[in-house]
Amino acid sequence: MVIRFLLLMALALPASAAEVAGVKFDDKARVEGAELALTGAGLRKRLFFQVYAIGLYVQDRRGDPVTQGGAKRVAIRMLRDVDAATFTQALVDGMRPNHDEATMRSLEPRIAQLSAIMAEVKEAKEGMAIALDWLPGGGTRVTIDGKPAGQPIAGEDFYRALLRIWLGEHPVQDDLKKALLGL
Repeated sequence: MVIRFLLLMALALPASAAEVAGVKFDDKARVEGAELALTGAGLRKRLFFQVYAIGLYVQDRRGDPVTQGGAKRVAIRMLRDVDAATFTQALVDGMRPNHDEATMRSLEPRIAQLSAIMAEVKEAKEGMAIALDWLPGGGTRVTIDGKPAGQPIAGEDFYRALLRIWLGEHPVQDDLKKALLGL
């Protein structure tokens, strides 16, 4: 009887699908009316510093997150202060090994747009929540602490380039790629 009661109580509690460095990622997220599932979450480290916890949300956990259609979300929670220029440069540095020079040149205007959005924020502060959402037909939307920042960035190729930072053939961190894929 006691065991049944405890089991029922555990099922009644809100569940968090993953916890990384004290950051909880829910098992579901809603983006523009689409319900997304958490595929995995991990920790971005640089040398011995914990930089951010990150979770990946897609519509089909079994599909390839980079190529599947539909809305998507990369949820980042900063674990340390990073100035905007450093944050943006780290993203660009993560894109470069996964794309040829011609592709990088084609992405430059949109990278500049992302850089301008982050420059308005000035600093990605510890505890800040940054969401990079793909909105089919609407572009990449950057949200800071729940509020849209800047204008959406056009092109699904840009969002896929962002995803390849963590999920590409040359990810910024191998164990992070595995964690985001739920491996």
